[in-house]
Amino acid sequence: MELGSVVEAVSADVGAGGDAPLYNIESFESLCMHCGQNGTTNSFITLIPHFKKIWLSAFDCPHCGDKNNEVMFVGDIPPHCCCYTLKIPSGNSEMLNRQVVKSEHATIKIPELDFEIQSEARCGSLSTVEGILMRAADDLQALQEERKKVAPETAEAIDQFLVKLRACATGESSFTFILDDPAGNSFIENPFAPSSDPSLTIKFYDRTPEKQALLGYQVRGEPHGSVGAEAGHRAIAQSNSAEIAEALFRYTAPEEVYAFPVTCGCGSGCETRMFPIDIPYFQEAIVMASTCDACGYRSSELKAGGEVSKKGKSITLSVQNVKDLSRDVIKSDTASVKIPELDFELASCSRTIGGVVTTVEGLERIHGFTFGDSLEEHSRSKWLDFEDRLNKILSLETPWTLILDDALACSFIAPATDNIEDDKQLMYEEYERTWEQEEELGLHQMDTTSADAAYES
Repeated sequence: MELGSVVEAVSADVGAGGDAPLYNIESFESLCMHCGQNGTTNSFITLIPHFKKIWLSAFDCPHCGDKNNEVMFVGDIPPHCCCYTLKIPSGNSEMLNRQVVKSEHATIKIPELDFEIQSEARCGSLSTVEGILMRAADDLQALQEERKKVAPETAEAIDQFLVKLRACATGESSFTFILDDPAGNSFIENPFAPSSDPSLTIKFYDRTPEKQALLGYQVRGEPHGSVGAEAGHRAIAQSNSAEIAEALFRYTAPEEVYAFPVTCGCGSGCETRMFPIDIPYFQEAIVMASTCDACGYRSSELKAGGEVSKKGKSITLSVQNVKDLSRDVIKSDTASVKIPELDFELASCSRTIGGVVTTVEGLERIHGFTFGDSLEEHSRSKWLDFEDRLNKILSLETPWTLILDDALACSFIAPATDNIEDDKQLMYEEYERTWEQEEELGLHQMDTTSADAAYES
């Protein structure tokens, strides 16, 4: 669906007394760059479910028929790049209707066709997989008559390619749809949310200096000065909720806080503060907190210290009373969260949560799921039902099970007894990692021979 259709549909709904979008629609006259006459631009801010707020704008010229649709992004600059990989089998037309948000910096690739839509080729857009491919095919088809006169061999090769591209767009051929965005502002819909999508893979990675320069992020200002242990204790506590600081410092207080300069996602210099803590029945961990004075971005992370565990670990907690909701929880960014009673799973390395220090109740309340005015009615009903069932288990109307599955064994749920073996509601189970898990964690590429030789000598 083109953005103009979205605006028209929302406008009609508002005119009929329906629910208004997140912000009111603004309509104003704009100059058409093709015919020089005045056209109409409709714009409003809406919320893409499980993504973020975006600003939609659609231009329509009634004189020459020219249309121009654009998407801009509202809120903080994402700290990481993102890459979505969607595997689409042949004959599955529903997957072609998935909503796609593509920023102006994103690149789209189809490896099977050796086809790529460069980031400079399109401004930010809201469409579907089918819509993006059909528009690309139409753009290539537009100049075919001129190519046949000037370069007939090239035109013939493009005709053959268009057959393959349209076969993908109509679901006749299977293909892989890759959306890579260094700005981190792109998105592919997951219709199975809050469960994971077996056909969709999401990867987040750090932004290199070259990509920062490409995005126009310039380093400005000086980094924070060094902080002492007492000031570091306070600064780390302020970098996120008081709940995190309270949970951490009940185990141990930092003897010394280390500080080192880093670069924020906005391009400005800031400082990360770090200190180690020792948690009983768990292991040594490292707390890291960053704050950017330029854009206001704040983050807190907890990383496990020590050697890499030889096995993965699954932690199962039977939640039966109010005290269980107050248990401390450390969830690393490699851990997945499962609640069988809700048929719910939050995959590891999720941008929604990442690594957190919280409680059992807090873990369920920071899931971050939202839905806006663009959510379809049947999806909205499903989410309202999920929210109702989540509230019921949090109010302990029925016992439920929390499972943390961590391939690196870097997660932890605090026992309710002095001896962890006496806690009958808490079960730890170790397991052998699969080859795919170790590959995803980068363990196959890890070479420690030099370090081992130095240690032995």
